[in-house]
Amino acid sequence: MTRAQAAPAVPAVAAARTGAVVLTGGTGYLGTRLAERLLARGHRVRLLVRSSAAGRSAAGAEAIIGNALDSESIATALQPGDTLVHLVGTAHPNPSKAAEFEAVDLASIRAAASAASRTAIAHLVYVSVAQPAPVMRAYVAARATGEAAVAASGVRATILRPWYVVGPGHRWPLILTPLYALAACVPRWRPAAERLGLVSLEQMTQALVRAVENPPASAIEIVEVPGIRAAA
Repeated sequence: MTRAQAAPAVPAVAAARTGAVVLTGGTGYLGTRLAERLLARGHRVRLLVRSSAAGRSAAGAEAIIGNALDSESIATALQPGDTLVHLVGTAHPNPSKAAEFEAVDLASIRAAASAASRTAIAHLVYVSVAQPAPVMRAYVAARATGEAAVAASGVRATILRPWYVVGPGHRWPLILTPLYALAACVPRWRPAAERLGLVSLEQMTQALVRAVENPPASAIEIVEVPGIRAAA
């Protein structure tokens, strides 16, 4: 495995890991950066990808052709002791895509949770969404139901709840920065402003690395926006 020249020192948790880190959605907006970061830190990375996306796999990652909506297909990429990071979701979600939230976001995490429960993996990491929220109700509902599927699987899990991840091609929410600043100054609005705050792509990537390398002792850990920001 080739390491990037500027890679940080490999922490003991990565060096001692026996299982691989398996990513669904590993060639997308967040998954590509996460795969590269994990590889640089000494993890073995396996990607479940569609045949059309295999060429976009991070250098050094093992690509397995499969379908992230199918539990059996996901299971073929997993081995006992692995960590599964589930990143599949509807691109650029908006209220008009409610059907996709059910057919893609919810169906895929149900399939992932089912596969995880049957293959004795060590840890499942799921990117959900901040909740409750006054908008995007169908999206929030699908992700909340996905969290329930994770809990029902019995697999040790970390659930991250960002609201919006700001980065290349995803910067429009920055126009709301003054509103966030105002809300933070009003005590009754402050909790919602913190829960629904923006996080950067770097913060989200680092929070996922931290989740992979620090699984909860048992059951489920939920990481809200303030915790995601603190990981960077």
